[in-house]
Amino acid sequence: MSKTDSKQSTGAEWVTVGPDHADQRIDNFLMGRLKGVPRSRIYRMLRKGEVRINGGRCRPADRLQPGDQVRIPPASTRQGGATVPQGVRQQVVASLLFEDDAMAVLDKPAGLAVHSGSGIPYGVIEALAAARPEIGWGLAHRLDRGTSGCLVVGKGAGNTRSLQAAFREERASKAYLALLVGRWEAGERLVEAPLRRGPEQGGQRPMVVAAEGGQPARTRFLTLRLFPGHTLVRAEPLTGRTHQIRAHARHLGHPLAGDPLYGDPDANRELKDRGLNRMFLHSAEIALPHPETGETIQVRAGLPAELKALLDRL
Repeated sequence: MSKTDSKQSTGAEWVTVGPDHADQRIDNFLMGRLKGVPRSRIYRMLRKGEVRINGGRCRPADRLQPGDQVRIPPASTRQGGATVPQGVRQQVVASLLFEDDAMAVLDKPAGLAVHSGSGIPYGVIEALAAARPEIGWGLAHRLDRGTSGCLVVGKGAGNTRSLQAAFREERASKAYLALLVGRWEAGERLVEAPLRRGPEQGGQRPMVVAAEGGQPARTRFLTLRLFPGHTLVRAEPLTGRTHQIRAHARHLGHPLAGDPLYGDPDANRELKDRGLNRMFLHSAEIALPHPETGETIQVRAGLPAELKALLDRL
């Protein structure tokens, strides 16, 4: 439970941050306090300056410290929130690969978001909360909706923040399996290409390689198997930028198979005719320190059947 004190004033709530929320991002803090309030509303509050930390405006990524005073404006919740279908709850629980009292790792299905928002009524975290509401589930990191594989979740705010710190401080390692368009015979290559948001494209702002204004981004690619017109690779993101593997693959001239944002439309259409109805990107391995013991936890997720079937056809 959160160790905070609160008072009401002119419709807004003032909260004193307790030690349980030390170093937590303000957006995540608000989502924990305002259960059922749409994420879009929470970010609008932050943009408009309705939320204050110690009297000053704040950004979503600003972090809290014990004793901070947070102003939370009144906000209406969704009536009861979205109902997660029983089948989705069962699918998510069945996908758990590792679990103990502090954390869990699951094999996220492709097509299921990690959380609700932007017209998405529910995701993995809502499904877990609906299936086992006695646990305070929290996301340690994120996977794109179209990506399958290892996803780490914490149990309780303290464990979740420890896991998030491991990803933020690059103490967690990840390896993906990806199918590239074209024959890429480079063997092993480290791509070091800074990334930043580019111009809007189809309602999204994809990441682009930028010599100026970009954040450092490093991905190691290793060729695993060559197919006619395609290459299976192991991709290890050494930094944690948005869409990093996808953007770096396009930068190499070999975009991911089935990628709707960074991919080759003609190649995607051909692969769809051959049965690929998703992006070929799978989080196959993850290793990180346990939030309580510090012991290294290593988990693997096998390649989904539909991706294995495509490789067989190739």
